Amino acid sequence: MKNSVAEATTGLGCHRADKGYRFAVWAPHAEQVSVIGDFNTWNADAHPCQMEESGVWSVEIPEAMVGQGYKFAIRRGKERFDRIDPRAKEVSNSVGHSCIVEDDFDWEGTEFTMPHWNEMVVYELHIGTFHTSEGQVGTFDTAIEKLPFLKELGINAIELMPLAEFAGDISWGYNPAHPFAVESAYGGVNGLKRFIREAHKQGIAVIIDVVYNHFGPSDLDLWRFDGWSENDKGGIYFYNDWRSATPWGDTRPDYGRQEVRQYIFDNAMMWLEEFRADGLRYDMTLYIRAADHDQNNTNEDGYSLLQWINTEVANRFPGKITIAEDLQNNPRLTESAEHGGGNFDAQWDAAFVHPVRDAITAGEDSLRSLQAICDAVLHKYNHDVFERVIYTESHDEVANGKQRVVSEIDPSETPNRYAVKQSTLGACLMMTAPGIPMLFQGQEFLVDEWFRDTVPLDWSRAEQYDAIVRMYRDLIVLRTNRSQLTAGLTGQKVQILHCNDDEKVIAFHRSKEGGPHDDVVVVLKFSDQATRDYRIGFPVPGHWKLVFNGDAEVYGEHQDGTQADGIQTESIEYDQQGQSANVHLGAYSCLIYALESASTEDVPA
Repeated sequence: MKNSVAEATTGLGCHRADKGYRFAVWAPHAEQVSVIGDFNTWNADAHPCQMEESGVWSVEIPEAMVGQGYKFAIRRGKERFDRIDPRAKEVSNSVGHSCIVEDDFDWEGTEFTMPHWNEMVVYELHIGTFHTSEGQVGTFDTAIEKLPFLKELGINAIELMPLAEFAGDISWGYNPAHPFAVESAYGGVNGLKRFIREAHKQGIAVIIDVVYNHFGPSDLDLWRFDGWSENDKGGIYFYNDWRSATPWGDTRPDYGRQEVRQYIFDNAMMWLEEFRADGLRYDMTLYIRAADHDQNNTNEDGYSLLQWINTEVANRFPGKITIAEDLQNNPRLTESAEHGGGNFDAQWDAAFVHPVRDAITAGEDSLRSLQAICDAVLHKYNHDVFERVIYTESHDEVANGKQRVVSEIDPSETPNRYAVKQSTLGACLMMTAPGIPMLFQGQEFLVDEWFRDTVPLDWSRAEQYDAIVRMYRDLIVLRTNRSQLTAGLTGQKVQILHCNDDEKVIAFHRSKEGGPHDDVVVVLKFSDQATRDYRIGFPVPGHWKLVFNGDAEVYGEHQDGTQADGIQTESIEYDQQGQSANVHLGAYSCLIYALESASTEDVPA
């Protein structure tokens, strides 16, 4: 980054001055710029800006006050463009005006420590539908009301779908019209800060989903911002050649232009610094790092931008996480920048979600590939198993022609036994396989159909399926090792012990340092046939405590109540292990064993 550009763009937007406020904007092709607003009855002649270096225009307005609206009036030739401030933190609405806001929020002295990534359980939610009131779009304040529920569930990180101001009041959020402004329908700047403050009080981190692969395309004041463009394209903020094309519009930012790079960089820093967010999840990074959507044809401008932002996050905010949605199974994304990598901390793992969903939604047991499940369990990027986020549902996986797992299996409003058991079997695998597990809102109480930004979450199902909520809660206790019995689920080590595609049984071993209260063995049954006295090899001799039985009656009427107990290993070699034991497996169920006490007595001489 050239220092001259960084210095010239410092102070862009609206900031407090000795008297009133200073307004500055980058408009290199403008011939005149002025600020119009409530403070001058929107008179374009009242407060002309002076041009500084690098195409920046600025003026101080003593009369400007907090809460007033404003715009930049930009003249080029005979044309005038009244533009919302590209760095406005708050707007009246997506086609309204910029708002002067003051950074005087009371954080109430809250201090927050990010959970270790190997103990993190993420909950993806959409503010507009997560928790609503009286038929209105959801807000940060209505979402705050459900934070105690998430804490009790065991969630320690929330991933918020995009919050930048979008066209209208209802959207997924992946159409940012004003990237620095917080969606007004959700509650604006202070609403988001309240949400993050209250989440931190509950011990929950907040990760924000950011969209840098395109802007808009609707209600987009950045489009031909100062009147200039080439090839009928978007002007100073965008590529003005073939590189502008994306699946969402002709609005890919110009990652090679220093001012645009700084704009995106500053946006990323804003969420982490001013709003105290704990991480960023980048939407579809393939369309940033690839010139023509082919990952083998790198857009070096976009890729170096990602490296720059992620390196700065790691240096300036140790412990905060950066996550890529790339879905190309490319280890380079999470490799360090010094080795040519993207320097992301983790990435959504297509190598987990797709084979696992295929297996748990297959119409017949014979179609469930256990080898594909084994490969999904073992898959990792580089040298850290927590460089991946694993899930069975996300906003993408339960829309765009796909549905919630329960509805993929049984489309009726009340899911049948198979839908309940197979969807929760997927959850069991997600909570025990190596990686950072992620739920999508309502998954824990079997929300059905598909995700729509117009349909609020049906919270009555949380009571209707309280036994399933309990199952998720119990799994999260084990996954985060709050019971102090299953440290292995937070460890790097994983080993497939047993993979029987005929019987549809898989068993794997997880460990951190190894030993009692660390070593864990997970056994999963992917068929409708319960099995008694099924032999599994165990990695360590001793007594293994049963800490979870997914077929227990306590988890609801759809479970069969197959009885299972802790086991003492026998000195019978099996699965290439020196000891083994018989277990009782219910249909479509999971057993989790934790080593309670090790023994050398069962080791063969």
